[in-house]
Amino acid sequence: MNGADVDTGGGAGGTGVAVIADGHDRGGSPGRGPGRGRHGAGGRGRLMAGLRRRLVKRRIRIRRTRGRRLRRALVVLLALLANLVGAAVVAYHLTKIPEPHPETAMQSTVFVDDHGDYLGRRGPVDRQEIPLSQVPRYVQEAVIAAENRSFRTDTGISPRAIARAAWATVSGGDRQGGSTITQQYVKNALLSPEQTLSRKAREALISIKLDRTRSKDEILQGYLNTVYFGRGAAGIQSAARNYFGVDAKDLTVSQGAALASVINIPSYYEKAGSDPKVTAKLVDRWEWVLDAMAHSGAITSAQRAGARFPAFRFYPPGDTDGQRQYLIDAAASEAADRLGITEDQLARGGYTVRTTFDLTAQDATAELAADGTEKKTGEKAAEEKAADAKAGGKKRAEVKTTGDVRVHTAVVALVPGDGAVRVLYGGADYASQPFNDARDGAVEAGTALQPFSGMKLLAPLTDLTRTAAPTPLRLASAYATAAAHGVYATPYTVAKITRAGRTLYEAHPRTRTAMTRADAGMVAKLLYGRLDAAPATRTGAAGLRTLWQTTYDEHLTLTVALFAEHPAKGKKAALPAPLPYTAGSRSLSVSEGVWSKIVGTAEGHDPAAEPNPGLPTGQTKPILATR
Repeated sequence: MNGADVDTGGGAGGTGVAVIADGHDRGGSPGRGPGRGRHGAGGRGRLMAGLRRRLVKRRIRIRRTRGRRLRRALVVLLALLANLVGAAVVAYHLTKIPEPHPETAMQSTVFVDDHGDYLGRRGPVDRQEIPLSQVPRYVQEAVIAAENRSFRTDTGISPRAIARAAWATVSGGDRQGGSTITQQYVKNALLSPEQTLSRKAREALISIKLDRTRSKDEILQGYLNTVYFGRGAAGIQSAARNYFGVDAKDLTVSQGAALASVINIPSYYEKAGSDPKVTAKLVDRWEWVLDAMAHSGAITSAQRAGARFPAFRFYPPGDTDGQRQYLIDAAASEAADRLGITEDQLARGGYTVRTTFDLTAQDATAELAADGTEKKTGEKAAEEKAADAKAGGKKRAEVKTTGDVRVHTAVVALVPGDGAVRVLYGGADYASQPFNDARDGAVEAGTALQPFSGMKLLAPLTDLTRTAAPTPLRLASAYATAAAHGVYATPYTVAKITRAGRTLYEAHPRTRTAMTRADAGMVAKLLYGRLDAAPATRTGAAGLRTLWQTTYDEHLTLTVALFAEHPAKGKKAALPAPLPYTAGSRSLSVSEGVWSKIVGTAEGHDPAAEPNPGLPTGQTKPILATR
């Protein structure tokens, strides 16, 4: 029966049985006979062979089409790159180099004395532009060594630094630096400082364009005039003054390397010189900068070996108001007038105003005026009381006063026949009294004008003798006219005005005859008894209220005026008060001290051996000092 069943499947039904058997073979049923197991293994073999054939065919197709696919990918990549380059080219051409920020364009005006010593500044930003030619080459190289050693050869950007900064922005990491000098200039002077990809991309485009359209020297000049150095100083010129008290052109190799080192962290390094820890850290960076300069050939090995870390000015500085602001007020007003601009325009214009003042004598005047307030005792006090009694007709010590008394001292020193004002002491503290007693104060003249009585005075002294209360500056000008044999010189405080190395104004004495030579000689004779004696001294007073003392020769006229008042309280105005008996010693001390500070004191001369009726007691004979 079994055989019959199989045979029956040999026909049409057999075909079905064969299909069924094939199905069993694919199913791999282990319950069937060993013949069917062999058929199952053969099926799997055929399957694997088919897979291998398909893989081989696929590899062949891949090999045959590899070139075509690579060409397609390359075309896509090139198209993408072309689009990027095209976009960059379009962006480059559309990018315009912006104008500097308004605050970057602002500058301050610096005032210096007759010797070039720093007096003070006016303006919203402590910055002054100077041409690169006024920055020593080794200072330029120090900045390059500290900030961007490839500056002379790069294209204005550092791709590595840009990528690092971009990754830090995307990843939220710490902000990255390392920008080129060109990029720093663009960021500080032309763009806002925010850290965004768009701003960074624009910075790069502008830097590249700036590098292609400007010379390296132009870029470096802009950078040095705007970079912040700490201590409130923007730019190399202000930094040189604030750290070392010199102009940029006078910086040494060591000073230049120190300033270049400060740029890295100015708010930290600005304390160098007063903070030992900060100073030590800056010294390390300074050494690193100098080593780089020596390696590049910017300085010689001898210069490197001889370099010593420079002394910094103390920081933070003290109060700058004091009485120097009286000088700046006077000079600023005159400078603005000479240039035909407002004082505000002057302050923002970046000018250097060289004044006629002698800062050493001015500071000495301030000290002497302050010391003069101390009361004297013993024999000296008795002598002063007697002198005051003779001058005022009554001993000042006998005058009873009520309430506080404030003694004002005004001092003017100027050059006869020229008009240059050397000292203009208008008060002890500008912050508490901005009014300048020396230039604007009306002080009762009394007997101080007697030598000019009955003279025919010409302009501008015409009404001098009819002036009850002249300013100390005007009275000093009158005596200076006598010292110059009748030639009046208009007082001036501004000798020269420059900007970016260019002279805009230079003073010349403005003189005219205001009294005859004979009248000038008469004043001299009244003051010191004979025409060939010098210097002449005149003491005058208005009762007990004021005290004047003027000393002059042909080189200098010095006037000291003292007056006292009861200070204003509430709605009660200030009232005149009698001077204390120490006023005489105060006047004499200031006069002697300032005179000797300006013109010097001759050695080996005994005042007793060379009588001079007008010479203050105890004063030696002055001579003109050699500058």
